[in-house]
Amino acid sequence: MATTIFTGQHPLDLADYRLEAFPLVRLECPGQDNPHSHVQAVTGAVQAVLPSLSADLAIVQGDTSSALGGALAARLAGVPVAHVEAGLRSHDRRRPWPEEEFRIAIDAEAELLFAPTELSAINLRRERARGQIHVTGNTGMDSLVTLRSPTRPSRDVLPRLLVTCHRRENWGDGVEGVAVALRQIAAEDLASIDLVLHPNRQLAAQIRMMLQGEQAISFRRPCTHAEMIDAMLASDLILSDSGGMQEEAAALGVPLLVLRDRTERPEAIACGSIELVGTRPETVVRAVRRWLGSPPATASAMPFGDGRAGERIAEIVEGWLATRSGRWSRRSSEQVSAAYAIQSGGTRSTV
Repeated sequence: MATTIFTGQHPLDLADYRLEAFPLVRLECPGQDNPHSHVQAVTGAVQAVLPSLSADLAIVQGDTSSALGGALAARLAGVPVAHVEAGLRSHDRRRPWPEEEFRIAIDAEAELLFAPTELSAINLRRERARGQIHVTGNTGMDSLVTLRSPTRPSRDVLPRLLVTCHRRENWGDGVEGVAVALRQIAAEDLASIDLVLHPNRQLAAQIRMMLQGEQAISFRRPCTHAEMIDAMLASDLILSDSGGMQEEAAALGVPLLVLRDRTERPEAIACGSIELVGTRPETVVRAVRRWLGSPPATASAMPFGDGRAGERIAEIVEGWLATRSGRWSRRSSEQVSAAYAIQSGGTRSTV
């Protein structure tokens, strides 16, 4: 049987992500300010449970410090690694940090590399990755196809702005710049603002403090994946530094301004409804005025998959295990259950 290792990086309810049905090992490895320390903690914790699992393959996916910790533990134990979301690159190790360097480290050692797009596969080939490269789409799109409503809800008179901001490179000056921009947007009465707080309590408290007293800004608790999709569909414009939300906004046809200077998902930018704006207040406010003042026509685009990535990954894993062991039957569900998934507690699904 497959076993899901839930690192506990974020304090999330597994039932919200339909993971509670799988055999589960819970680790107590909450996120840390130093992501390298978190990698070490996850590596040690996973090493402690590996002997009892007799795993043939480790499939790592999720927040990158958990994924890297799981991959390192598996390699130390001699267990082959498969990486979902392989090949995402901004080509700048500082942005996003530490995601860029952690993804590169995982991909350098993985036996199976599941790239969401052909561009991601090209990145892996250029790096001369030694593992098998497969373009599968992203499992995040599988979840989106399942969860999204067929129609967008009716709009309020005042445009609705959905905001998330949590990436480490934005901690400090970046978050402060976004807060200044939101105050200006509220002062100009450009939109009603829903700000989704991150599970990191320290970061959430900092954002609340910077925006306290702003009546036009509503704070929302951390959302389940389904709740976030509903919130995106109810919005006229999104401000976010999330990588996954770039994929989802493109698929939903909701315009999104990326609160970053670089992205590892340029395919989203190419769709026309996603724009890099960074975190300088004047740049953010100017872009919001432009997108809300004369909103361009946007359409759904799905460069990151068609909702069948999980099926493709399962079939590839199945065949890979069959080739290695010589005793597995093709397309048997028991083959895939021989793999186990190391999950960080993010919103992505696992095989």
